Amino acid sequence: MQKQSIFQSKLLPYALVAPQLAIVLIFFYWPALQAVIQSFLLQDAFGLSTSFVWFENYIDLFKEPAYFEAIVRTFAFSFAIALSSLSLALLLAVMADKPLRGGTVYRTLLIWPYAVAPPVVGVLWIFMLHPSLGVLSRYLRGMGIDWNPLLDGNQAATLIILAAAWKQISYNFLFFLAGLQSIPKSVLEAAAIDGARPMRRFWTVTFPLLSPTIFFLLVVNIVYAFFDTFGIIDTMTRGGPGKSTETLVYKVYTDGLLGGNLGSSAAQSVILMIMVIVLTGIQFRFVERKVTY
Repeated sequence: MQKQSIFQSKLLPYALVAPQLAIVLIFFYWPALQAVIQSFLLQDAFGLSTSFVWFENYIDLFKEPAYFEAIVRTFAFSFAIALSSLSLALLLAVMADKPLRGGTVYRTLLIWPYAVAPPVVGVLWIFMLHPSLGVLSRYLRGMGIDWNPLLDGNQAATLIILAAAWKQISYNFLFFLAGLQSIPKSVLEAAAIDGARPMRRFWTVTFPLLSPTIFFLLVVNIVYAFFDTFGIIDTMTRGGPGKSTETLVYKVYTDGLLGGNLGSSAAQSVILMIMVIVLTGIQFRFVERKVTY
């Protein structure tokens, strides 16, 4: 028989859920509603008068070439960050899943970077790869590489991708390791008895059984690349040089807070939210079909 929780009062379950619902309503739905309303408004330079302009903010936004460049740049960043962080995390998880001396310490050290805040991650990587003060930049110049992310947009983008991927590797590693440890050893032993080599066992047995974890992490990493990289970009490059590292979420900040164009900034945030929802829906609609549960 299935056990069910029985409450003495009918209002008690609602009272237990009420704090969480209040947090979601106050800190998510209410700001989202305010952004949608603000996207249809236009304020003067001093914020003294507001006029309702319908879809004018959206129309002006799609007439701006820099906005489409930011869209392409955001998708490129998201793909590079998700691919690199997932690949390296899976490699480290496979290595950590083996019986190693000091394996517990090894796993703990790999999890630590996730506790570091994104702005701190940006500062750490700046200290390592600053063109004048960075420790690693000296070795790059010694190898004949003209490393200067302050002037070279491609190098600045590479630096952002490296820092953002490093921040996310530990999170992915934790889930990959849990997924690997949940795979029955008898399945791998049966494949080994059938003559499958380690690499073939990984791609034909382990990888398909990890597909639910990979699908979950793919969605999480895409959302992370769209939103949580703001602190890294603001600390390291501030969208430069020449807006080469300005993503959609950072453009919302620069146009709204720095540029004072709150209507356009709100319209961008609404479009960004719709993009993430549509992209997540596409992943659930098509990518999930290849997931083996």
